[in-house]
Amino acid sequence: MDELSNIQKKIHEIRGCKVMLDFDLAEIYEVETRVLNQAVKRNIKRFPTDFMFQLTIKEWNSISSQFVMTSRAKRPKSACPLAFTEHGATMLSSVLRSDVAIDASILVVRAFVAVRQFALDYAELNQKLERFMIETNMQFNDVYQAITELAAQKTLSDKPMPQIGYTAERYREKE
Repeated sequence: MDELSNIQKKIHEIRGCKVMLDFDLAEIYEVETRVLNQAVKRNIKRFPTDFMFQLTIKEWNSISSQFVMTSRAKRPKSACPLAFTEHGATMLSSVLRSDVAIDASILVVRAFVAVRQFALDYAELNQKLERFMIETNMQFNDVYQAITELAAQKTLSDKPMPQIGYTAERYREKE
C-alpha cells in the first residue's frame, strides 16, 4: 500500500481533472520521460484530449513551484509536461508494452480510484456536517428564542406589582 500512497501523491488537479504528469508516470513505468513522450507521439490517436493534454506555461509554473525536485531543471524551458487523466495513464501501458507498464498501470488505476473514493467520502462527510450545522443552528435559534422570551417575562415581572389585600395605610385611608 506504500506504493499506492506514493502514486496518489503524484495525482494533481488541473483544469478540473485529476491528472498525473509525464515525468511522474515515466518514473512509475520505469522509462525515461522522453521515451514515454515518444511512445505517446507515435500513438497520438490513442490519446484524445480527455485522456491527455499539455500544460500551459502558466499551469506548469504554478504546479512546478510546488515541487521540491529537479524535474523542472531537467525539462527544457519551452517544453511543458503532458498531463494524463486516469484513462490516458491506463492507455500508456498499451503503448509502452512491458510487464512493468502493465503492473504500473494497475497501480495507477488503483491510485486514481482511491483518490476518487476519498473525494466522494469527503463530499459525503461535508454534506453531513452541513446538515448537522443547520440542525444545530435551528436548535440554537429555538433556545435563543426561549431565552429571549424568558428575559422579556422577567422584565415584566420586575415592575412593581400592587399589593393584594389590606394594608395599614389603606385601612386608615378608608376611615
